[in-house]
This record gives sequence, structure tokens and C-alpha cells, in this order.
Amino acid sequence: MTSSQVPAALREIGFDQNLDQHVPLDVTFRDERGATVRLGDYFGKRPVVLVFAYYDCPMLCTQVINGLSSALGVLSLKPGQDFEIVTVSFNPADTPASASAKKAMYLERYKREGAAESWHFLTGDPPSIERLTKAAGFRYVWDAPTKQFAHPSGIIVLTPDGRLARYLFGIEYGPRDLRYAIVEASDGRIGNA
Repeated sequence: MTSSQVPAALREIGFDQNLDQHVPLDVTFRDERGATVRLGDYFGKRPVVLVFAYYDCPMLCTQVINGLSSALGVLSLKPGQDFEIVTVSFNPADTPASASAKKAMYLERYKREGAAESWHFLTGDPPSIERLTKAAGFRYVWDAPTKQFAHPSGIIVLTPDGRLARYLFGIEYGPRDLRYAIVEASDGRIGNA
């Protein structure tokens, strides 16, 4: 398939690996309870696993989060002690109620002590979403014909000070790869592209 045969929406999406760059920790969102939070509230002590997903995505976002929860489920690392998880919706129409429903669904699946306090589901307005997705290198577009967002699949591990340390692509993540990414990020080490 030549690039001219690829649908326009798919040519615009992807991850730019902005390794060793900071995400904007001052950007504000709403958490699943509706409280205004700064992204930086989740940084400072431990690495952060960042997931971009919109909460009514019919397929891919759910597979990304399922893959993450499956990989996390076999790790000995403890949420809230060894890492935080921040899921940010890139759909400005998502609400704290939809974030809360998605969080409840994943806490049923990922039943680890500390998960409820350390897995955060955020929503935001377009300027906040744009600042964070651009800094993280997450490129997505609204596809009007399908009435869905076209977006890449993967997760990002960040250092405690908010630097992009490693990108893991796809919808399934090897537990060893994820553990390695979290442990390295906790030491402030950055992976390579």
C-alpha cells in the first residue's frame, strides 16, 4: 500500500519519541472525582506510566488499557509505592463521570493494593490536552467519517521529574519490558528510540 492509499487520518497519527523532554507539569485537568488537579501532582516521588485514551473509544483504547493492566498484574512492583499510573483522555467531551466509570472498570480488573489511590483517570479542556499530547509526542486526529479519533497505541513511562523515559508500543506489553522501563525511569534513566 503506497502512502497515497493510506487514509488521510492514518497518515497524521503516531508517536514522536520526545525522549528526555519534560511534559508540562503545570497543566491542569479534572480527576475522576471532578477535582481540578495539576499533572505535576502525580510526579516527584515515583515514575509515572502515562496512557492516552478516550473513555468511549470503541476498541483500541480499551485494548491498550487491558494490555497495561495485564502486564501490571504480573509485576511484583506495587502501585503507589513503585509507580503511579495516569490515564488522560484526549477527548474534551469526556467528563469526570466517564473517567470514574472507566476507573471502576479497571480497578475490577487490576485488584492490587494501592491501585485505587495510584491509578488516576483525567479529563481536560482542549488547551490542556493539546499541551500534554504535543509534549509527549502523541499525534491523533478526529476522523469525521467514522466519528472516532484515529490514534496510535502504546504507553509512555516517565521519570519522577516528568521526563519522557520510554515508549512501549502496541496493545500488549511484556511484563519484563514494562518492569525494566519503570525501574530505569525511577533512577532517572532514559531509554533509546
